Amino acid sequence: MTETPVLQRSASGGPSAPRGSTAGGSAAPDAGGVLELAGLRRDFGSFKALRGIDLTIAPGEFVALLGPSGCGKTTALNCIAGLMPLTAGRISLGDRRIDELPPEQRGFGMVFQSYALFPHMTVRKNVGFGLAMQKVPRKEAETRIDEALSLVRLHAQGDKLPGQMSGGQQQRVAIARAIVIRPPVVLMDEPLSNLDAKLRLEMRAEIRRIHEAIGSTTIYVTHDQDEALSMADRIVVMQEGMIRQTGAPEALYERPLHADVAEFMGFRTRMRGRVQSVQGDRATVETGGAVLEGVARNPVSVGQTVTLMIRPEDLLAMVETAGLGGTVRSIEYRGRAFFGTASLADGTDVFFRSEMRLSIGQRIGFTAPPSQILVFAEDGS
Repeated sequence: MTETPVLQRSASGGPSAPRGSTAGGSAAPDAGGVLELAGLRRDFGSFKALRGIDLTIAPGEFVALLGPSGCGKTTALNCIAGLMPLTAGRISLGDRRIDELPPEQRGFGMVFQSYALFPHMTVRKNVGFGLAMQKVPRKEAETRIDEALSLVRLHAQGDKLPGQMSGGQQQRVAIARAIVIRPPVVLMDEPLSNLDAKLRLEMRAEIRRIHEAIGSTTIYVTHDQDEALSMADRIVVMQEGMIRQTGAPEALYERPLHADVAEFMGFRTRMRGRVQSVQGDRATVETGGAVLEGVARNPVSVGQTVTLMIRPEDLLAMVETAGLGGTVRSIEYRGRAFFGTASLADGTDVFFRSEMRLSIGQRIGFTAPPSQILVFAEDGS
């Protein structure tokens, strides 16, 4: 049985040779260094897809670019890959500027949403395609293909055609093809979006395991906050071609600095209100005929119009309708609780959790812990 290569970190923090392999047959990436994006801009006529992206990524870091469709995350990835030229800015890897190099000279591995496998080639030939383009000697190429297939747990599937494999297996082949060239950086563009829910969960763990094993820097594009939270060392939230917030998953989940970032971190309910009092970082706000207390994520003052944001799991439905109340518009059972939407008297939609079965059109009240209600200035800053 072939031992799965597992990379260890050297004292300098870079990847060293994998256990159980020789230096000549190692799956370790070539030395890369810090990846630096400085002032990246990309215009399509009058449309500004990227508006000055500045980001420094450490060697071996797993960074997720997270944001809604059209926010610029895939454009940024394509510019890093060299598939799209910059309008302005520079990209450096270590002490070398690379934004003027063609894609093949950057040496990055890329995993696409559509797998992009050659249907007429076996798995081994698909994985080895990049090595053939690099004119790697056949014996070394075969060793590296074996290592890559072992790493993605497909060593026994090498003679199959892509059409004979499941979607999850095909995505593993695409990952093996990306890493077999020992890239300093692996770029992934929503690679799990075509898989069913169960496979997506399985592949999250697999991608993170492979990342840990090979030691390459990974940049992962997604619109799914759960994917970003579960896999990334650091999340970069993008909006309208700009970076809105960067940080560890826990920090962004618990302490979003902007309303649009909070929305991507699961705060679905948005309510307008007016500040009645402020004490430290706590603000008391009149909204929807009720008074709620929440955590101010930026400075607010008495009389100011603000936005309150709450996650569905934190807004609990009650039979009592005093205070904040609304009318149930939809309800669905999700195993341990019910989740639904309701309309407040002013027409605002709220998303809530309920421990009891409710009926469409039923009048209910809501409660939420102050620590789980975020208050933002109305401009969302």
